[in-house]
Amino acid sequence: MSKVLIIAEHLDGQLNAATGKCVSAARALNPEAIDIVVLAADPAVVAAQAAQIEGVSRVLAIANPANQNAIAQVLAPQVAEVAKSYSHVFGPSTTFGKDLMPCVAALLGVAQVSDLMAVDGSYRFKRPMYAGNAIVSVEAPADQILVATVRTASWPAAAQGGSAAVETVSVNTALPSHTRFVKLESGASDRPDLQSARRVVSGGRGVGSEENFRVIYALADKLGAAVGASRAAVDAGYVPNDMQVGQTGKIIAPELYIAVGISGAIQHVTGIKDAGTIVAINKDPDAPIFEIADVGLVGDLFQILQELEVQIQKELNPQ
Repeated sequence: MSKVLIIAEHLDGQLNAATGKCVSAARALNPEAIDIVVLAADPAVVAAQAAQIEGVSRVLAIANPANQNAIAQVLAPQVAEVAKSYSHVFGPSTTFGKDLMPCVAALLGVAQVSDLMAVDGSYRFKRPMYAGNAIVSVEAPADQILVATVRTASWPAAAQGGSAAVETVSVNTALPSHTRFVKLESGASDRPDLQSARRVVSGGRGVGSEENFRVIYALADKLGAAVGASRAAVDAGYVPNDMQVGQTGKIIAPELYIAVGISGAIQHVTGIKDAGTIVAINKDPDAPIFEIADVGLVGDLFQILQELEVQIQKELNPQ
């Protein structure tokens, strides 16, 4: 039977929803056990959150001042040491996971399976290739530890309600000093996190300018949505690159995705294929985005957004 170790992603004492999605992927293996390892300077709060995920057997808490910040080169030796007693090691296919998991695989001397989106067997999986235009089956050797990143857009977060035991673990391994934390820069926002939001409003080059992007923010605030952007909008300097949705940005799967002034290049479509309902607003009726949209609105985006806001306001405040 397989035993799965999942690396918890967390920031500022909050467990990232991507961890629960890794648990869903692990449960598809029908393993003997699913354990989560939390690495932090003080892992108690995050470990308690991880213990509440349904299907988790144990939470392993590794406390070390060196784990104050998520530096892959520091975390990887500790993960690799713990992972030796497991058959599978999963991490989310987020910025955190893409940074950490290859280091873990290298230390274990194994290859990595990236963007795991479906489980066909204990060592057989499906993953996307060519910007999601092809889905391939990958079979990994069964005689070695399997390290994989989980495509979080393809899996629902596991339910809450678990009560796993939390165990303190001590790892005796030399940690490198050639990599050090300098600072973390991130945009402060009261809006939901882009990768875990239920609703997302994204703007593209058609929005026209950084100043015009305020209409995207306004609609998002009315809906309680996160804000994203196409690569063209990022390249044009309308918004920072941490808002980019697509193959080279964030892969997301919200319940509602509204694409405003986005043509629908394959690079962008790759990032939203798993969205529940896609609404496209574009003045070009032949824009590729309409081929995948569930609802399409053709016309001037500023006029349409103004009308949408009026309707939303009526729904929120009926007379």
